[in-house]
Amino acid sequence: MGRILQFSDVHFGCEHKRACAAALDYAHATPNDLVLITGDITQKGYPAEFAAARDWMRAMPEPRFVIVGNHDVPYWDAIARVFHPWRAFETATGFPAHDGQFASHEVMVRGVVTARGFQARPNWSKGVIDLDQTRRAAEALRQAPIGALRILACHHPLIEMVGTPMTGDVKRGDEAALIFAEAGVDLIMTGHVHVPFAMPIPLADHCSYAVGCGTLSHRERGSPPGFNQVDWDATTITVTALAWDGAAYHSHQVWHLPRRQDTRKAATAPDPNVPGELEKAVV
Repeated sequence: MGRILQFSDVHFGCEHKRACAAALDYAHATPNDLVLITGDITQKGYPAEFAAARDWMRAMPEPRFVIVGNHDVPYWDAIARVFHPWRAFETATGFPAHDGQFASHEVMVRGVVTARGFQARPNWSKGVIDLDQTRRAAEALRQAPIGALRILACHHPLIEMVGTPMTGDVKRGDEAALIFAEAGVDLIMTGHVHVPFAMPIPLADHCSYAVGCGTLSHRERGSPPGFNQVDWDATTITVTALAWDGAAYHSHQVWHLPRRQDTRKAATAPDPNVPGELEKAVV
């Protein structure tokens, strides 16, 4: 049994203030194993935006895990965009842009960067994924504690979602999604498109799922401000998209996803009942 609250695309600088404040209240009132924030914590990477994002995230209950999005690069600083695009993000959040990881007996999350400060195509907001980083993340998640939910967190959806208002257009996204599916990753959790979704990834055994999160900003794209609550037990993963109605959060959409059964043995995966084994899984 477990629960994650997923927030994404808060875009401080154009955040929905009342929805953000209510999200904090919900997070503190709802027992959970992890608060996951999947990128675009700022709008243009300004210092004041990072400061506001930092304060909001620190007000969230622990544990927390945060990954970087394409809007988290200093938008108007060309030198920073090319040479150190994620320095401000790492300073504000305290989380690494690359190869970040969270592990407990219930859940393991690995972060992979799909955003770039600069790339050789006109739309810098589109996604790119490095396959070496992908393989490192897949191998780490493959060694998660037996029974733990295994999650890959990145900002852009790796495969295109039908019906969303925009695309991630991730270079090498399909290849990376196959690597994660073959490694037994349960969920690939993302933001970027500002609308919630949950669907099987049509690769490998079709038991890996793409889960997208809405936004807490005024950059709405046909869906109200909101976030995801992910609950799981041994057989089912339930994704609930919560929507802000101006006064409170209510269930907006619900997906029930059959969970892949973990058939690994202690001889080939860390045993959470043996002291020290779980720590070996944490980079």
